Amino acid sequence: MANTSDISRGMILKLDGALYSVVEFGENKTARAAAKVWAKLKGVDNNRSIEKTWNSGDTIYPVRVEKKSFQFLYKDDTGYNFMDNETFEQIALQEQLVDAPQFLKEGQEVGVLINTETEQAMSVELPDKIVVLVTYSEPGIKGDTATRTLKAATVETGATVMVPLFVDEGELIRINTKTGEYVERVKG
Repeated sequence: MANTSDISRGMILKLDGALYSVVEFGENKTARAAAKVWAKLKGVDNNRSIEKTWNSGDTIYPVRVEKKSFQFLYKDDTGYNFMDNETFEQIALQEQLVDAPQFLKEGQEVGVLINTETEQAMSVELPDKIVVLVTYSEPGIKGDTATRTLKAATVETGATVMVPLFVDEGELIRINTKTGEYVERVKG
């Protein structure tokens, strides 16, 4: 059995029948009262974010989670279809379980968090940064690179990303999947 001294960032806890990931945690000590442990939690199987406080030493219920490498195959009316890179088993997941579905490319490697107790997929994490092809963008004006002005560009996944004026159609760019922001141009 685990207690509050075992809490760490990224740990998955079971609270009131739902699963939450620890985003941030800390301890409050006062002179008269017993120490309290607090945590900011983000729902894994729901979209809620909560804060929870325990007395120091209280029992917590961590869930063992495994991260497996999967490959994105395609999207259809059953959801997003992925294949396990080791067993070649295929699973279909709903859009709310995917971190940034607008940046998924066919054949892309992703990490799938699996609850080891139920063998059920809990969420899909894309790599932090991915390289995509710009499929449409207004042409840049020569010499207009001194300012930090951005323009909209459509990438091969269909998502729209704000890019600097010098980025043109047909170029490869690196984007941050967590924020959806342009990072840099990639030499092809």
